[in-house]
Amino acid sequence: SFPPPGLFFVFSRFNRQVAAYRCRAVQKPTMEDRIQLELGSKNPAECTSLNLDRCRAVMIEGLTSEFVNLETLSLNSVGLNSLVNFPRLPHLRKLELSDNKISGGLQKLEGCQSLRTLNLANNRIKDLDALQPLASLPSLQHLDLYNCEVNSTEHYRKKVFGMLPWLRSLDNADIHGEEVELDSDDDELDEEDDLDEDEDED
Repeated sequence: SFPPPGLFFVFSRFNRQVAAYRCRAVQKPTMEDRIQLELGSKNPAECTSLNLDRCRAVMIEGLTSEFVNLETLSLNSVGLNSLVNFPRLPHLRKLELSDNKISGGLQKLEGCQSLRTLNLANNRIKDLDALQPLASLPSLQHLDLYNCEVNSTEHYRKKVFGMLPWLRSLDNADIHGEEVELDSDDDELDEEDDLDEDEDED
């Protein structure tokens, strides 16, 4: 018969090995592995920006309060269903958490008192109660909840702005639904911070 039984066994074993290799090759790195890759030889305290998009984790792993000077953190499309273990990051200004499975637990962000921009688009935020912990973040100015179930709440925009009156934009629009240009706003804020620093130096 053709092929010989022994040869068929060899081919079958080879195919399984190739499939296993390909699986390992496309597997996303864990959050801890990705952090080490992004850091390289730097000390966590030297890091001001960290992009961990599309790594693999259901909760925060490997990110600690040692990243004391972190200002921008991106965790889009990670698979997070919890913010358990989210560290205190006093200088964090921008946090990207879109395309995850987060439904609550936003009180874990209370240690981020400088946070100005929070993106929670395409998560599992269902009601306004889940947003209540954000009232402890007085610096928060831009909040994105696009494609979250909470969007369907009656008078959604009015209620969120009522809860967080210092917001400048919700889902890229102001309280009246007028579009807000986030990039220009952030640039203005950065310039204001630079001026404050110059005045302090004088």
